[in-house]
Amino acid sequence: MRIIDLSSPVDATAWEPDPVVHEVLSPAQGAVHMAEEMRKHLGVEFDPSVLPGGELLSLDTFTLTSHTGTHVDAPSHYGSVADYGRPRHIDEMPLDWFHRPGIRLDLRDQPVGAVGAEVLAKELTRLGRTPEPYDIVLLHTGASARVGTPAYFSDFTGLDGEAVDYLLDFGVKVIGTDAFSLDAPFADMIGRYRRTGDKGVLWPAHFAGRRREYCQIERLCLDDLPGPYGYTVSCFPVKLKGAGAGWTRATALLDD
Repeated sequence: MRIIDLSSPVDATAWEPDPVVHEVLSPAQGAVHMAEEMRKHLGVEFDPSVLPGGELLSLDTFTLTSHTGTHVDAPSHYGSVADYGRPRHIDEMPLDWFHRPGIRLDLRDQPVGAVGAEVLAKELTRLGRTPEPYDIVLLHTGASARVGTPAYFSDFTGLDGEAVDYLLDFGVKVIGTDAFSLDAPFADMIGRYRRTGDKGVLWPAHFAGRRREYCQIERLCLDDLPGPYGYTVSCFPVKLKGAGAGWTRATALLDD
C-alpha cells in the first residue's frame, strides 16, 4: 500500500491570520519540569541530574485554533441551530465518514471567488464519473502552492451554496478543499455583498451545513495525488470534546 500525505503543516514560522505559538522545553528543561511536577503533585523529591546527561523528555506546547492546518469542520461550526436538529460537534461525528473512496475535481482554471454547480457538473462529465454515497469529494484549486503566505488566505476558489447542495445530493458527507476555506475569500464575499446587498453571497458553503449535515476538510494538499480517483481518503479528525473542528493528518491510500 502506498500512502500519500494530503496535509499542510502547522508551522509557527509561517504566516497565519491567527498566529501559531510554539514553545519548546528541551530535554534538559523537561527533566527539571518533571522534577517540579513530581514534587508539586506527588510530594516526591527527584534530582534530575541523575538522568543521562541530565535530560529527560522534550515538551512542545502549541497555541493555535482548531482551524489551523489541515482540519475537519463539524456541523456545529456552521451555526448553533440547524434544520435537521442540534448540530453535532467533531467528537460526535461517525468515523466511517472519514475513511472512504475519494474523487478529485480539478478547479485550477477557475477564478478567485465562488463557483456554482454547473462548474462541478462539467468537471464530473469530463471525468465520466459521479460520486457514490459517502465518497469524499476533493476540490483541487491549486491554492496549496501559496501555503504559509498571505495570498493563501486571499486568492482561492470556493463554492456557492448550490454547488454544495449539488454534491450532497449524491450522498456525499465530506467535501475537502486545498484552499483556506470552502467558501470564497472573505474580501470577495464582502465585496459582492456591498455591491449587491445580497446576504446569500456571505458564507453560503458553510451555511449550507445549517440545512443539511455534512463536514468540510479545509487546507489540504492535493498536488501529489496520481489521478482523480482510485484511492481511499483517510481523514479521521482529532477527538476534541465539544469542538467545531478537529485537526487531521489526511492521507490517500493506494493499493500497489
